[in-house]
Amino acid sequence: MGRETELCNRLGRTPEERLLLRRVLDQSMGAVRKCEPCRTPFLTPRECALAKQLIAALGHPAHRFEGGYPEAERQVCLFLPDWLEPEDVLPEPYGLAALRAVWYEGDTLGHRDILGALMGLGIRRETVGDLLVSQHSCDILLLPEILPYLRENFTQAGRVKLKCSEIPLPELSVPPIAKKLLHGTVSSLRLDAVLAAMLHCSRGQASELIEAGRVEINHLPADKPHAQVYEGDVFTVRGKGRFNLTALPGKSRKDRSIIEFFQY
Repeated sequence: MGRETELCNRLGRTPEERLLLRRVLDQSMGAVRKCEPCRTPFLTPRECALAKQLIAALGHPAHRFEGGYPEAERQVCLFLPDWLEPEDVLPEPYGLAALRAVWYEGDTLGHRDILGALMGLGIRRETVGDLLVSQHSCDILLLPEILPYLRENFTQAGRVKLKCSEIPLPELSVPPIAKKLLHGTVSSLRLDAVLAAMLHCSRGQASELIEAGRVEINHLPADKPHAQVYEGDVFTVRGKGRFNLTALPGKSRKDRSIIEFFQY
């Protein structure tokens, strides 16, 4: 068993995660072997976090993550040959594509309706990125190889008729994310203390959530209540929501740490 395979087995907790990491590894090695960009399918935030762990363990081969816009949740990982710099514009067909689906103003569609219609066409979820749903349209990030098929065949979602056209990535319509900026104070920057402040519960209750496997930090499992947290960390609590620790402004008069965070 090679060193790289051992890394995949060590970093992946489940057979599915280990398979994902081996696919990421194959793309990394392919960029070197073929001397051309190699791309993963769209990855979930959790899968992106796992891929970043593997990339760090491999010594940070040249790569970049792309989702079509800066705040994209689902992203592909592009491994780059030595003739491409991370900031370079990608040659065709290695970039992403976008499709805009528009419907009649009297109709209403949501994220689930659009995704269900795509799956009904036999589209695999990993070939589609974020769905940016607005009042009368949806911009869909996707791999360029499925663009021609969708442009011709994605004509309705349920009973609602759609008109689809390709759009450049700079023209994406990104709806604002609903979030609320909040503040609190904690005795220490331990996970259980910070989580208790965010959830307005006791540290004991926060610890129970952590030990039950319901908490992730930056989309990776967190199982130690005493784990240190840092500015910029994203906390996902199953059944409770998502939080982003945006700033640590300093100490309160009672010498407690002040935290500033978004609740989504």
